Amino acid sequence: MQGYAPAKGYMPGFGNDFETEALPGALPQGMNSPQKCNYGLYAEQLTGTAFTAPRGKNERTWCYRIRPSVKHTHRFTKINMPHWKSAPHVDPDVVSLGQYRWDPVPHTEEELTFITGMRTMTTAGDVNTQIGMASHIYLANKSMEDDYFYSADSELLIVPQQGELRFYTELGIIDLAPKEIVIIPRGLVYRVEVVEGPARGFVCENYGQKFDLPGRGPIGANCLANSRDFKTPVARFEDRDAESRMTIKWCGSFHQTTIDHSPLDVVAWHGNYAPCKYDLRSFSPVGAILFDHPDPSIFCVLTAPSGIEGTANIDFLLIRERWLVSENTFRPAWYHKNIMSELCGNILGVYDAKPQGFLPGGMSLHNMMLPHGPDREAFEKGSNEKMEPVYLDDTMTFMFETRFPQHLTQFAAQDAPLQDDYIDCWSSLEKKFDGTPQPK
Repeated sequence: MQGYAPAKGYMPGFGNDFETEALPGALPQGMNSPQKCNYGLYAEQLTGTAFTAPRGKNERTWCYRIRPSVKHTHRFTKINMPHWKSAPHVDPDVVSLGQYRWDPVPHTEEELTFITGMRTMTTAGDVNTQIGMASHIYLANKSMEDDYFYSADSELLIVPQQGELRFYTELGIIDLAPKEIVIIPRGLVYRVEVVEGPARGFVCENYGQKFDLPGRGPIGANCLANSRDFKTPVARFEDRDAESRMTIKWCGSFHQTTIDHSPLDVVAWHGNYAPCKYDLRSFSPVGAILFDHPDPSIFCVLTAPSGIEGTANIDFLLIRERWLVSENTFRPAWYHKNIMSELCGNILGVYDAKPQGFLPGGMSLHNMMLPHGPDREAFEKGSNEKMEPVYLDDTMTFMFETRFPQHLTQFAAQDAPLQDDYIDCWSSLEKKFDGTPQPK
């Protein structure tokens, strides 16, 4: 027997309390753990924060399931996932100090699921002390069948660039396509189906505090990302007996066990610790409407705090289609170096600060205190273009930005299609200084 929610769908909101049931009366009312649950279900709490976290930050979900989760794990066998690395991972033979850019990682004939196709590009911080992050590329051409996974180390922010995926999670189904993102919380069990492949995309693995919406400061109550646009799935369950594999990532290592049933057996749930999806086209950018160039923090969709106010463990930034209207201003991103390490990925189109060489599916890394900025073509265009409103179309680039240095993996340094000549994009910048002031 296999059971489903009456209809696949989503509930809006980010960080809010939800309740949903796949069978009528499966969700207890007025109490979390009754002496006996309806339908013979077990009550179980999935907790994403310390029990005594402040009320506004406390995250937990009550699940009413066919079997308690302890039945989903048996004796573990340690397995090798050679391409998925966790911090601290500093390869003495790899130089991480530099400005790097990669072409899209090509697809392969090898059968790869969303999990086995994970390829780590950079790591930062320490997974054991739950600070920092890792960035990955995923390649997937095969669905996970009777194959389930969860990470005890991290939540995953997934940014597809090509193909479509379907996440079957304990709390419901989420479909994911390019121009959308999905967030999978730490500890949540799921499997991934390739709906349209081959699929490729980017993953930010967050070891630290959960992603949240940034404060808007003087922007006020509107623009950027709104909580109502983050969608959480409705309850859906599987009551299916079949030999299945469960893989767990724990402290950077991978462990596997075999069970005799599907672990996706939550019939009803309520709480605020749940997966969600977000359409990046819902992000409302803000910018200068007279002169000058705001900091890139105005593009922040989500932030994971570090404990130091205003200095993020991770910021997820989105640079999308928008109007440029400022006067007497150098409109592309300016030349700079700062304390944050910036890993960029191109989802589609052309990035205005790098009109050549930064391809959809490609990535770049500018580590902490390493100078970077527009190439010569972008500089000349930004310095000499007519100051009139311009609409940047067909562009969507993101950034995983962290306070920690990002260390390259051997895959990033040797196997991924690294552009050896990327540093040369600045070599043709000319000395223009002649002592003569510019006319006003």
